[in-house]
Amino acid sequence: MTSTLTPGRYRGLKATSLAEADVFGIIAFDQRGSYRKMLPPDTGYDQLVQVKSEIIGALSLDASAILTDPVYGLRPAMQMSPKAGLLLALEKSGYSGDSSFRRTELLPAWTPEKIRKTGANAVKFMVYFHPESGALADELEALIRRVVSDCHTWDLPVFLEPMSYSLDPAVSKDSAEFAAGRAEVVIETGRRLSGTGADVLKMEFPLDIQFNQDRDDWRAACIELSRASSVPWVLLSAGVDFEQFKPQVAVACQAGASGFLAGRAIWKEAAAMSTADRAAFLRDVAAERLRQLLAIAAADARPWSDFYAAPAAVENWYESYA
Repeated sequence: MTSTLTPGRYRGLKATSLAEADVFGIIAFDQRGSYRKMLPPDTGYDQLVQVKSEIIGALSLDASAILTDPVYGLRPAMQMSPKAGLLLALEKSGYSGDSSFRRTELLPAWTPEKIRKTGANAVKFMVYFHPESGALADELEALIRRVVSDCHTWDLPVFLEPMSYSLDPAVSKDSAEFAAGRAEVVIETGRRLSGTGADVLKMEFPLDIQFNQDRDDWRAACIELSRASSVPWVLLSAGVDFEQFKPQVAVACQAGASGFLAGRAIWKEAAAMSTADRAAFLRDVAAERLRQLLAIAAADARPWSDFYAAPAAVENWYESYA
């Protein structure tokens, strides 16, 4: 069952897709706080922008789109390949509250209207979310709905990124205890938040592969996530190494994902390199990683057009378009 998108949202998804298919192969480099930690503490703003520009510029030659941020990403967005679409992050980096009660905040003075004015094709909005966090989950869902409505007012599609976390301060996210319930958390999050109006979900792999290497289990969990979500979903990399991420992309795409939206698994080694070494790494290693993932997505990912239809081209359509 497909729903009909408005012209801007449909064009936004088209512009961020592979040219040969309605699937996504997007590079993410919207990190801010964690990005600063990759470089020496005395690294200035201009150098942070320059490194991001070099990485984005190289990978935009092949990626279907680039996700970046307004803090360091303006120059990269202006200099990247025009063949790639552009997504801009809306949220403030990090979270407020403590580690077991995480609130998401919007970046001050940054709005969907401004994102539309930059010429970007889509908005990315990240929230820390746990479906069992009670009133906080309800509060965040209401925030998501408001953000989605604001973005849709400007006819921008929304890629919603819910990140799971532990509600127990004594249980870390990378522990076996959290891993035991991770699939339930991720899948229920997909079920719940796919009903908020977001156009695409940017989802974590539903299993922690350091505790489960059974690919039949991987596939079953991804199939369950695909069934739970009423909108297309793409796989994020969550900072894992490329050798771990590639098989996750393969399984996820075979099980219903519409591609990937990944960053550090592809480019993270490049950030701290010298300019010359970075250029060589991006050309010889990162670009090849990206091409391998793009081939998987093109062959196996589920087209987002299974979910969405283009607006009808009826006479005088523009008169009622608002």
